Amino acid sequence: MSLDRSIITNLWPTFLLMGLVSLSGGYLYLFTDADVFWPGFISMIFFYGIIFYMGTFAAKLKQIKSTNDVMLAGRNIPLWIGIFTMSATWVGGGYINGAAEYSFDSDFGLIWVQAPWGYGLSLILGGLFFARKMRSYQFKTMLDPLAQRYGKRMAGVLFLPALLGEIFWTAAILTALGATFATILGLDIQTAIIVSSVIAIIYTALGGLWSVAFTDIVQLSLLFLGLLLVLPFALNSVGGWDVAWGSYKEIMGSAATFLPNREALGIYYYNWWDNALLLVFGGIPWQVYFQRVLSSKNPQTAMRLSFLAGIVCILAAIPPVIIGIVGATVPSWEALGAPGAPENSALVLPYVMRYLTPGVVGLVGLGAIAAAVMSSVDSSILSASSMASWNVYRPLRRKKFNAENLTKVIRRSVWIVGITATLLALRITSVYELWFLCSDFVYVLLFPQLLTSLYDKKANWIGSLSGFIISFILRMGGGEPALGIPRLIDYPMIEDGMVLFPFRTLAMVTGLITIVVVSRLTQKYAAPRKLTKSE
Repeated sequence: MSLDRSIITNLWPTFLLMGLVSLSGGYLYLFTDADVFWPGFISMIFFYGIIFYMGTFAAKLKQIKSTNDVMLAGRNIPLWIGIFTMSATWVGGGYINGAAEYSFDSDFGLIWVQAPWGYGLSLILGGLFFARKMRSYQFKTMLDPLAQRYGKRMAGVLFLPALLGEIFWTAAILTALGATFATILGLDIQTAIIVSSVIAIIYTALGGLWSVAFTDIVQLSLLFLGLLLVLPFALNSVGGWDVAWGSYKEIMGSAATFLPNREALGIYYYNWWDNALLLVFGGIPWQVYFQRVLSSKNPQTAMRLSFLAGIVCILAAIPPVIIGIVGATVPSWEALGAPGAPENSALVLPYVMRYLTPGVVGLVGLGAIAAAVMSSVDSSILSASSMASWNVYRPLRRKKFNAENLTKVIRRSVWIVGITATLLALRITSVYELWFLCSDFVYVLLFPQLLTSLYDKKANWIGSLSGFIISFILRMGGGEPALGIPRLIDYPMIEDGMVLFPFRTLAMVTGLITIVVVSRLTQKYAAPRKLTKSE
């Protein structure tokens, strides 16, 4: 009898998920005119069912009880699992779809596909200069050193850009999955985003970091398998790699390279470098990154997994870039059964999977994208929820805080963060645009704060607050088209209303200098605080 109960306990979330997705399918069939690709829809039900089962089984297997178990898997993640979960977290839907999108888009080309190698370098630099130090102090979140150096109130202020970064990241991921589902399964993109987000939110709310880590192993493996399976069919449809690359160079010209050159970039040359620095250094101060660093067994493991995961992430960008190149060189989409070329560059990856590959291969490719998305969205939502519970809720509750309360707060935060990201995803059309915006705020507002909290012993809260205000004003003064924010500062190098001057890097560097200078001028008003090992 106990065995039967155990099986039921492990399987009920899977049955619940499959039931919810089946109900949504019934609704689509009975009450909409959507031309749903039912074999693909049914296969996704089973895919999510398997992932759900693995996540809940892992949570039960590891007996999650304490705060460390929920947020950091008991600081017991071995190196090989750490590499899987770190890589799977970064190689998400935005990573895959975004790389294909910009490779395909004739207005950008390969030269603007910066995020894959930018984020890969950020992991490598993070491992060299941040991972070991953070793990040595046994912090629980990225905000812990900020709270120790600048105080809990300042940490609460810095929590806001960290939270926004995770929300924008999640929205980009959901947009990527929604676009893929809409194209291959025949769902309209809004329905696809909503269904995908509900699935992701429920799954994330059921388990802690152990669940995320275990499912990441399957998800990353499926991602590589799916993309590598799609490549031969995609290349064959355009005559092979040599033909595709030759045609691509004719179409893109000097933009068919990763290296910056003034011929291709023209007036956008300094803007390219601004974006590059944003991705490399803006990819470091993320809770979703440090959650894996801090879950490592020791500082050496934390450093190694960052370095190796960075290499894996760079390699993972190769298949989607090739798919984008193939999409750009298709002679006639109509001849392949498509209604025409992708109306949105973000749809090129699902278009290639649906129209350039056999049906079964396309389904495997769809599973690969779904795997990439799920491996990132659960991590991102869990990270935001961990910061909210540990760095906001816990200080307010003080002695009344316990592990049971933490679990409840995390689950409630998962719903709040997930719903907010869903609403944002419904308003954004470009995966890559939103993806850049994630690192934008983190780069400008958080990187100087994290760097000085770890390496400047004289930094204080007055310097921190001054640097934050200066960085915020200089950054938002440049405007943000994706959020409808107008330009307020008359920066040079304006082209079609867009600021090409590297004002993001200016805002970051100015904020960094402000923290250092103001802290030293205000030592007698606010003595610097020391970093100490967390319990």
